[in-house]
Amino acid sequence: MSILELLRSAVSNSLRSKTRTTLTVIAIFIGAFTLTLTSGIGTGINQYIDTTVSAIGADDVMTVTKNAETTETLTDGPREYDPDTTTTQASSGGPPGTGTVIKVITPDDLDTIAAVPGVVDVTPTISISGDYVAVGDGTRYEAQIGSFVAGVRLDLASGQEPDNGSSDLQVAIPVSFVEPLGFADNDDAIGQTLTIAVTDAEGTQSTVDASIVGVSNTTLAGTEAVTPNDALTTALHEQQSVGLSTEQTTSYSSATVHFDPASTDEQISALKTDLDDAGFTGTTVDDQIGSFKTVIDGIVLVLNGFAIIALLAAGFGIVNTLLMSVQERTREIGLMKAMGMSGGKVFGLFSLEAVFIGFLGSAIGVGVGMLAGTLVSNALSASVLSGLPGLTLVAFDPVSIGSIVLAVMGIAFLAGTIPALRAARQDPIESLRYE
Repeated sequence: MSILELLRSAVSNSLRSKTRTTLTVIAIFIGAFTLTLTSGIGTGINQYIDTTVSAIGADDVMTVTKNAETTETLTDGPREYDPDTTTTQASSGGPPGTGTVIKVITPDDLDTIAAVPGVVDVTPTISISGDYVAVGDGTRYEAQIGSFVAGVRLDLASGQEPDNGSSDLQVAIPVSFVEPLGFADNDDAIGQTLTIAVTDAEGTQSTVDASIVGVSNTTLAGTEAVTPNDALTTALHEQQSVGLSTEQTTSYSSATVHFDPASTDEQISALKTDLDDAGFTGTTVDDQIGSFKTVIDGIVLVLNGFAIIALLAAGFGIVNTLLMSVQERTREIGLMKAMGMSGGKVFGLFSLEAVFIGFLGSAIGVGVGMLAGTLVSNALSASVLSGLPGLTLVAFDPVSIGSIVLAVMGIAFLAGTIPALRAARQDPIESLRYE
């Protein structure tokens, strides 16, 4: 009997007892269906994170702050005054009185950072605290004022990025501000004038007008802030710094370091170590967003564990199905061996039956899982996840899908080993006498 004939016989024999085979296939289907969905969720979210990191660019940028040993919270009680520290309110909007105290970076610190091996250049991060943004006499809206670091790319919905080399005051606004500010669409906002208000240390509020050159999408990087170019940042900082001493205007909460974009992971780690030895902490964009991937991978791993348990349970179903099949076909097995069929081919015949059942259950489970995942993902993208353009919650990688089918077929083969060995070892004479 050739391999093709063995395969044809295995398929035919698997369908002899349709009810038993169907129940076993359903058990495998549940495991493969669950594994497909959980794998799809992990793939979709990780692809979104990778796309976000890629869209941000800045593979050669690192944010540097003073070391964590100088950090403490205001909930620890009264703190002795230190002119070299600054206080930041909890970004999560915690209760009044909460915040984090960090060491500020001074011009001398910038020189120290610049001297660290591997640092190409260092620039202070200028923080702007805006009061509101508005278009003309329209409604005023609170807005965060971000910073546009050289090398970083905005995920644009329309227009272009602010030009740091231009002396014109330019700004990009988040896509969520387009309609509230009175624009018909993203393109309508391009070229319009945005008014940004800041208040200086003396309590005087002043405004600065800038040209809108781009509209940015919302991403994990947090582009819900308006993004000014260097010229606008400088103009706002000058207005905000009125009444401050020179020392206060040259103190920064963080700095941006550029390093060689061709640096390896080992070289970047070495740079972080050198910065730490100098009293600073360096954090790349990948460090900040990579933690999301770790959490997502952990959740997906747990969900996959449940799916694998379901598949193992289905494996026992295959064992039971084939053992019953071997018992029912004892005389048939004896006849096949009496006619010259070797034990190896009998083993192969029953193993192929197990693999076929595994293939049937996994193929149906993967197919239905992909269909259900696509429908759910499209529905969520058009509703609760519409604020995250580009996110496909459930995405499918052909390699992962193929691996699931092969893994299930492998489990089915292992499950069919015991009944296949029992069939292969049967004595033909005893089998023919079996009632």
